Amino acid sequence: MVARRAPDKSINTPLQKGRKSTQLERLLAGMVAAANEGGYTGATVSEVIAHAGVSRPTFYDYFGDRDECFLACVKDLRARLLEEVRASVGERAPGDALTGAVEAHFAFAATEPANARFLMTEVLAGTSAALDARDHGLKKIAQTVERALGGAPAEQPIPDLPVAITIGAVQRLLGSRLRRGERALDGAREDLLSWIGSYARPARANRWHRPAPIDPIAPSPFLPSTPPPVPARLGRGRPRLPEEEVVENHRRRILFATAEAIAERGYAAATIADITKLAGVDGRTFYRLFADKQEVFDAIYERGARHMLALTARAYFAGQSWPERMWEALRVVTQSAQSNPAGANVGLVAAYAVSPAAVERVEDGCAAFTIFLHEGCKEAEHDAQPALVALEAIVTGLFEALYRAARERGSRDTANLLPQLAHLCLTPFVGPEDAELFIDQELKTKSGGPPRRGKSKTTQRVAVVKRRAQATPR
Repeated sequence: MVARRAPDKSINTPLQKGRKSTQLERLLAGMVAAANEGGYTGATVSEVIAHAGVSRPTFYDYFGDRDECFLACVKDLRARLLEEVRASVGERAPGDALTGAVEAHFAFAATEPANARFLMTEVLAGTSAALDARDHGLKKIAQTVERALGGAPAEQPIPDLPVAITIGAVQRLLGSRLRRGERALDGAREDLLSWIGSYARPARANRWHRPAPIDPIAPSPFLPSTPPPVPARLGRGRPRLPEEEVVENHRRRILFATAEAIAERGYAAATIADITKLAGVDGRTFYRLFADKQEVFDAIYERGARHMLALTARAYFAGQSWPERMWEALRVVTQSAQSNPAGANVGLVAAYAVSPAAVERVEDGCAAFTIFLHEGCKEAEHDAQPALVALEAIVTGLFEALYRAARERGSRDTANLLPQLAHLCLTPFVGPEDAELFIDQELKTKSGGPPRRGKSKTTQRVAVVKRRAQATPR
C-alpha cells in the first residue's frame, strides 16, 4: 500500500493567518497544493484530501466532484486578488492605475506564492468553467483600472495598452516564474513597470486600449489559400488502396477529429468515443495508431507548432526592415489563427490541460518567439532598450490576446488584432508615435486599398523608420 502524503504546510493559504481553519478552507488549500504539485490532472480527490488532512466523506459534504472544488478555489482566489488590486489602485493617482494593479499582483505573488501560482498558471489547465472564471477575473481587474484611468487629465501620459491583455500577460509571466520556484521578483517588477511606461502617451491620444474596426487586410502570401482538407472517409468493405495509404487516411482523420473534439468539449471532456465517432473509425483502428488521447494531442501540437514556426519565419524574413518583418510575421500568425480555429484552440487553450510537461512545452514555444523581437533592440537607443523581461511580457501579451480570441469560437475577428499586436511589439523599440505612423501606413498599403502617394509628413517619417531599420546590420 502506498503511504499517503502529509499535507503540504509550506503553502500560503488562509490557514496560516493565525486562526483555526475550517474544513472548507483546508479543502481549498489542499486543491492548491495538489494542483501545484501534479497539475490539474494530478489534482484528484484523493490527492486533495491527502493534502487537506480530511476524510473523503468530508470532501463530498462540500463539493460534488473535483471540478467543483477546483472552480471554488479559482473563484475564492480571484476575489481576493481583485480586492488587493482595488486597494492598490485606489491609493494612487488615476494615471497610475495600471502600475497599481501590477504592484498588487507582485505583492500577492510575494506573500502567497502558492496561491498566486495556482491562480495565474494552474487555472489554465482547468475546465471551461474554470477558464471562464479566470477570464472574468481579468475583466473585473481591467474594469477597475480603466475606470481609474478614465479620470486622468487629457494631457497626462498614461500607458496606451489593452488592460485585460496586459494583466493577463503579467499573470502568465508571474505564474511561470512561480512554477519554476523563483521568489526574487523585484527585478522583474521594475523591468515590467519600465516596459509599461514605454507605451505612455497623453490620455487624449490613447488609441490601442481596445481593437478598432479596420478595413479587411490582404491575405498573407505565406498563408495557404485554403486549409488542408479533411481526408475523405473510405467506403465500406476492404478499400482498394495500398495499406500505407489506408493507415495515413485513418491517422489524419483521427488528428482532425481530435482537434475538433477538443475545441468543442475541452481536452479533459473529449473522449476516445467522441474522437472515433467524428473520425468515422472504430476503437480498434484508433488503438492501432495511438496509445491514448494524449499521444494524439502530442502529434497535433508538435505538427502545428512546427508548421506555425516555419510560416512565421518565412513571413518574417520577407520584410526589408525590422518593423516590416514583424508586421508580416504577425499578419501570418493572426490570419492563421482565424482560418484554423480548432488548431488555434489546441495550441493556445487546450495545451495547458494535458500535463505539466505540456505547460513547459507551451512556455518554451513562447520563449522561442522572442527571437523575432531581439532584432528590435537595435532600433532603440542603447539606454532605452527593453529588458529581457519586457520581451517575455510582449510575447505573453500576444499569447493572451490570441488565447482570448481562440476561446471565442464564434468570433472571426482574430485577423483584426494585427494593428493592436503590432503596436504591442513595435512601440517599446521605436516609440509610440513612430509605431503608430508605421502601422497606419501598413494598413493603407496592405488592406487592399491604394498605397499612400506623395511626400506627406507621415510618409516621410515612416520612411525614416524603415531606412533606420534597414541600415541596422542584422
